Amino acid sequence: MPVQGEDAKGLDSTYAWVRLGVSVLVAAAGGVSLWSVVVLLPAVQSGFHVDRAAATAPYTLTMIGAAFGQVAMGRIADRRGIRVPVVAGGVLMAAGYIASAFATSVWQFGLAQGLMVALGGAATFGPIVADVSRWFHRRRGIAVSLAAAGNYIAGTFWPPVIEHLIAAHGWRTTQIVVGIACLAVLVPAGLFLSRPAPAQPPPGPGRAKAAPIALSPGMLQALLTVAGVACCVAMAMPQAHIVAYCGDLGYGDARGADMLALMMGFGILSRIGSGFIADRLGGLAALLGGSVLQLVALLLYLGFSSLPALYVISALFGLFQGGIIPSYAIIVREQFPAAEAGTRFGVIVMATMLGMALGGWMSGVIYDATGSYHAAFANGAGWNLLNLAIALTLISLSRGRRRAVLA
Repeated sequence: MPVQGEDAKGLDSTYAWVRLGVSVLVAAAGGVSLWSVVVLLPAVQSGFHVDRAAATAPYTLTMIGAAFGQVAMGRIADRRGIRVPVVAGGVLMAAGYIASAFATSVWQFGLAQGLMVALGGAATFGPIVADVSRWFHRRRGIAVSLAAAGNYIAGTFWPPVIEHLIAAHGWRTTQIVVGIACLAVLVPAGLFLSRPAPAQPPPGPGRAKAAPIALSPGMLQALLTVAGVACCVAMAMPQAHIVAYCGDLGYGDARGADMLALMMGFGILSRIGSGFIADRLGGLAALLGGSVLQLVALLLYLGFSSLPALYVISALFGLFQGGIIPSYAIIVREQFPAAEAGTRFGVIVMATMLGMALGGWMSGVIYDATGSYHAAFANGAGWNLLNLAIALTLISLSRGRRRAVLA
């Protein structure tokens, strides 16, 4: 099948772009699995009469379920195609949301979230992004970035909708409504995505910017996994603590919530923009650029704390960091066979989620020990330097392999 996408159902074809639109819808719908539990936290705490620590347990279980679900659903997608995990994900999410609506304890609620909602939702990010990468060659970067932006679209769309439903109908009815909505969107969309991917060109040589990296597949996977943890430990500091940070500075929690929304909105732009960079310079260059810019934003947090400055820095942070995760998907497709994309990218996404969980917790521990977030921002910058060092190492190894091939 021609790489140029001349076939109506081939790479970079009109059908591929329509399929991309459906994939973005899937990611935006399934992304509710990561956001709804955050919005429901106060209502769940009140409804079950538990303390804040117990009320946050469902969030922890959701993150763990989503992290390991990326690998499981990615492996299924590699073997059976994307239709199976997306349809199964829609059914699991619906069952989990409805079951949680009838929970009689916070632990029943948390298990429904972690074992069903989060596992089902995992099918709508890593596996979807990997599947999209199989349908594009010349425009793979922008296509993958658009698919990954679906998660940020979910973060922008779902929280106000859920908050309104809770205020109008209560959190239990809200859970049922969200579950039915996921079933209604994901099952038909999954059936639409049943067509198998077209024939794939070999990794690397088909894209001029993708020089092979002089590492074994296992070592390359390991380095990308560590890089995923490192970048997201750094990323978690502003995302998880900006509201509390603004409260400590006397600006109020509402200001921090505004800054978080600003991060997410600019993160959508970042994910799309990083796709253009990846198409022109390759996935490694996109990773390096995102890592450098995220480090700059973290250092700006260390230097400035006025309210106007924090708004500007938060917008810049969102603009800088949003493209990092999609760059891993591009690197996977440039360096590994297409048949392994779902599993390999799923492992990296799992690492990023665990990094977010570790970074959020670690920043809280540092704050408790020091009484300020200054050291926590510095800790994030240190982890970012590890990510940057890995990106530079991989670029150096790829250039070395290119020179050897040319010689």
